[in-house]
Amino acid sequence: MTDTTPGAVLRGAVDLSSLRSRAAAPAAPAEGAPARSAAPGLVFDATDESFGDVLELSQRVPVVVDLWAEWCGPCKQLSPVLEKVVTELAGRVVLAKVDVDANPQLAQGFRAQSIPMVVALVAGQPVPLFTGAVPEQQVREVFGQLLQLAAQHGVTGTVPVDGAPDADADPEPAEPELPPLHQEAFDAIEAGDYARAADAYERALAADPRDEDARAGLGQVRLLARVQGADLPAARAAAAADPTDVDAQFAVADLDVAGGHVEDAFARLLDLFAALSDDDRAPVRERLLELFGLVGDTDPRVISARGRLSSLLF
Repeated sequence: MTDTTPGAVLRGAVDLSSLRSRAAAPAAPAEGAPARSAAPGLVFDATDESFGDVLELSQRVPVVVDLWAEWCGPCKQLSPVLEKVVTELAGRVVLAKVDVDANPQLAQGFRAQSIPMVVALVAGQPVPLFTGAVPEQQVREVFGQLLQLAAQHGVTGTVPVDGAPDADADPEPAEPELPPLHQEAFDAIEAGDYARAADAYERALAADPRDEDARAGLGQVRLLARVQGADLPAARAAAAADPTDVDAQFAVADLDVAGGHVEDAFARLLDLFAALSDDDRAPVRERLLELFGLVGDTDPRVISARGRLSSLLF
């Protein structure tokens, strides 16, 4: 989790200019009328192709962008919290969800080195909020600061909430509580203590080796621990300087996976595996298998990488 608070715009750090649509900005509302902005809903999926419309929408109402991936455990914990808080704000903020694996241009534009990553858009400008899973109270506090910042820039519109659930309808069943060790791991992730989270997941696996959620969570927190505080440019420079330096290649591959560049990470490690002698290959194979499990055995990118690994082995 970063300590950045709304107010420091990511000028120079994020370039979204290529994703702007050529459509004209929506007309201003009549004088004295409340600003209302067309949007797919309070919560919607955004893509590389549709992001120009999202930027235009941010001229009227703050847009929170949730960069996530299907394989990301903390993303699955954070996203429902974001959706809950956005819904409670009743149209004063909208949430655009971006799958970084399916939308590489946005992942690159936001320089998403790790996910979940949450950024806001105010009048077309990106504003950093936080990375990593954070508790609900902190989300509420940051969103409150975001609304203050938006007001300072004249972005005070709302979107219709006609599609909100009927208050008289039967409430949806509550989400089941996490098993104790999973909850312990999630609490540790919120605190940024990945070692304690890994320990909790390891104990969950010791109790039930078939606990696939614990296995996936363990892989995720190990990855988060390895990339925490990493300097991507320095890591890439070290890897380029010595293509057979295993630790240097591991560092970049971890950062690529954390940033959603899964195919790049697999290609890097497979090239490294091919370049090494048989005696030096074991750690690379182990890292590949760990990342395969993290991304998911049925993912097409994993299936393809496994096929190349098999051909290199035999």
